[in-house]
Amino acid sequence: MATILITGASDGLGRASAEDLAAAGRHRLLLHGRDARRLAEVADATGGETFTADFSSLADVRRLAAQIAESHDRLDVLVNNAGIGFHKDGVSRETSADGHELRLAVNYLAPVLLTRELLPLLRRSAPSRIVNVASIGQAPIDFDDPQLERGYTDVAAYCRSKLALIAHTFDLAEELAGSGVTVNSVHPATYMPTAMSSRSGMEVVDSLEQGVAATRRLVDDPETAEITGRYFEGEKEARAAEEAYDPDHRRRLGELTRQLLAVV
Repeated sequence: MATILITGASDGLGRASAEDLAAAGRHRLLLHGRDARRLAEVADATGGETFTADFSSLADVRRLAAQIAESHDRLDVLVNNAGIGFHKDGVSRETSADGHELRLAVNYLAPVLLTRELLPLLRRSAPSRIVNVASIGQAPIDFDDPQLERGYTDVAAYCRSKLALIAHTFDLAEELAGSGVTVNSVHPATYMPTAMSSRSGMEVVDSLEQGVAATRRLVDDPETAEITGRYFEGEKEARAAEEAYDPDHRRRLGELTRQLLAVV
């Protein structure tokens, strides 16, 4: 029985993926969310174990990782799904509990930190998998203005955070080569019928089932067990924005990430 942690499991793709995996009857689900009431509803439907944490706080992310590591002796799959989208009418620039631009904090720094904190457990559980839920919406970070303090839009912030996550995926895959831990990123589907898509004001394009299937393929399909360091759009491997492959861009992103997370 595989132990699978899904972040952002109280709604949208995270909840649908948890319900899909629960129906298989062969997984132990660890469900993360910010809203305890909604998370409890998902736990009732799936039999999963719940963990609440606010990803706008790096301290909360560290606490979540410590709770999981203390209560479980293995972790077979980490699905970094939690995130913040953008709004139809836009929003003013927001910051996290640590003073970072909010979408950079929640969509990028939080999953990077959570993964880093859980790597010892994932390594001990190998073969294991990390699945980063990214987006086809991608834009490079401006290293002269990484916190997007000039010309802010929530769309730009979202796209920057998602390209950063893809670039980090490629670096982490190289770091973990030969360890038995794979790491891939996926744009599950386009504008699924979720609350996040609704807030964006965009018309629904793909079904939630399409997004679930694309994510599930990287979670437990035997055919993807040894695939690592790839970016997928739906169930097909695709090419991300060019900066994700640029060694200099990735080096500068790594330096920025270590600085913002205050890690060596």
